[in-house]
Amino acid sequence: MEREPVREAGSGCEICPRRHYGTMDPSALEPTLYTVKAIVILDNDGERLYAKYYDDTYPSTKEQRSFEKNIFNKTHKNDGEIAFLEGLTIIYKSSVDLYFYIIGSPQENELMLMAVLNCLFDSLSQMLRKNVEKKSLMDNMDGVLLIMDEIVDRGVILESDPQQVIQKVNFRVDDTPLTEQSMAQVLQSAKEQIKWSLLK
Repeated sequence: MEREPVREAGSGCEICPRRHYGTMDPSALEPTLYTVKAIVILDNDGERLYAKYYDDTYPSTKEQRSFEKNIFNKTHKNDGEIAFLEGLTIIYKSSVDLYFYIIGSPQENELMLMAVLNCLFDSLSQMLRKNVEKKSLMDNMDGVLLIMDEIVDRGVILESDPQQVIQKVNFRVDDTPLTEQSMAQVLQSAKEQIKWSLLK
């Protein structure tokens, strides 16, 4: 039986010019997850209302605040939805006196980052009865934190459907305002989820 000729590494196969697994970098075959580096919410003065950084790109609070000031200065007068700053992809949106930012690596899929931003905004809009502004957000920060945790966990995107997010945090999306009892149910549910995740 004749052996096939050995081809030079990196060259295409005899049928097509594509490189096949034998010459491919093994890391290219590893599955990847869509991730975000940070979620930031600023007010209309560029002051931080909420910020969560999922890696050590900006390890200190001072570096984070400096970065937040830079992105606010670059975006608060623009009508766009995407910016590139300090080698990062930034998807953003404003509402009344709030600015929402989803920050990803330069290689990250911009549509996926946009889906996270839209999911976050739509979930908050439902929770806050379409009243997405600073006072309402600050008054409901517990719910905001639960929503964030349902969408992104340790930088990995878990959910991009606002209906699923609201359902998971047990918010009743109807015309009645959130009662203390329904908020207590949400917090109890979150505690149960944390307890079970620790027991696994």
